[in-house]
Amino acid sequence: MKTVSLLIYEDAILSSVSSVMDILLGANRFLIETGKEPAFKLELVSEKMKNIQLHAPAQFICFKTIDEVKHTDLILAPAFEGLADAVLEKNKALVNWIRTMHACGTEVASLCLGSYFLAEAGLLSGKSCTSHWTALDDMRSRYPDVNILADQVMTDDNGVYTSGGAFISLNLVLYLIEKFSGRETSVWVSKMFSIDMDRVNQAHFAVFQGQRRHEDEDILKAQAYIEKHYDQQISIEQIAGLANMSKRNFVRRFKLATHNTPMEYLQRVKIESAKKELEKNAINISTLMYNAGYNDQKTFRQVFKRYTGLTPQEYRRKYCRGGVEMN
Repeated sequence: MKTVSLLIYEDAILSSVSSVMDILLGANRFLIETGKEPAFKLELVSEKMKNIQLHAPAQFICFKTIDEVKHTDLILAPAFEGLADAVLEKNKALVNWIRTMHACGTEVASLCLGSYFLAEAGLLSGKSCTSHWTALDDMRSRYPDVNILADQVMTDDNGVYTSGGAFISLNLVLYLIEKFSGRETSVWVSKMFSIDMDRVNQAHFAVFQGQRRHEDEDILKAQAYIEKHYDQQISIEQIAGLANMSKRNFVRRFKLATHNTPMEYLQRVKIESAKKELEKNAINISTLMYNAGYNDQKTFRQVFKRYTGLTPQEYRRKYCRGGVEMN
């Protein structure tokens, strides 16, 4: 039986705690009903108080404080509500405890924004990681030695696990159930809780908002120009000239500021405009393509799928109500 320590703290998101409890206890119930031993011993663990009031109208009575936990097999860090700086400052003791327990051989996993706890503990240095799509740019800036995999649903790097945003993080819980108690159990849990198994991509959930968390004014102006003229035939040389830079220097500074090359940024702006059109109506694919600044359907479809994980038709069917098939 695996002892699982689920961290409870004031800023934790309720669903990130309660859903994990339901799923792990559901896995145990299935195992017992099929004549097997339960696989998980679930403990709620907090820093000091055993009565934790969340920001939501919910209170958890914890089994133990972190000082009382001498051994556990797996620590789960749930997502949080609020600004990362404030939450991390408030919960330094939890971060230090995660670091200490991992050094003693405990595996650790994060759900959604819980990845910040693992990164702050230094457990993601040199490793791959994913998180909620809204946090990825900030994490890249804070933790440059972490390999951020924006589109991944989950990562498993030698006993350090991370997961994508919000409820897609439940796929990591399914993965852990399969890893520790077998495929049959995880399949039953996925059916009982209506969770799609084997998701590998969360790209289509992301909304590209432009990477503006930097102070390079010339690059900010270049970004604004791209966002205004993305539907026209503009070149990187042209944008570099408007910024009074050589192409080489412009590309270097642009990537340093935004973590994308200028061409990647232009493509993402184009695709975001196409996504918004697809969400609103069933616009003809050719018109949609031209509106986004593309002239070739094959190229447009390839780039769209690269950034969303879906074809334009698949994206429209998923997010547009009442539309008809595109041509």
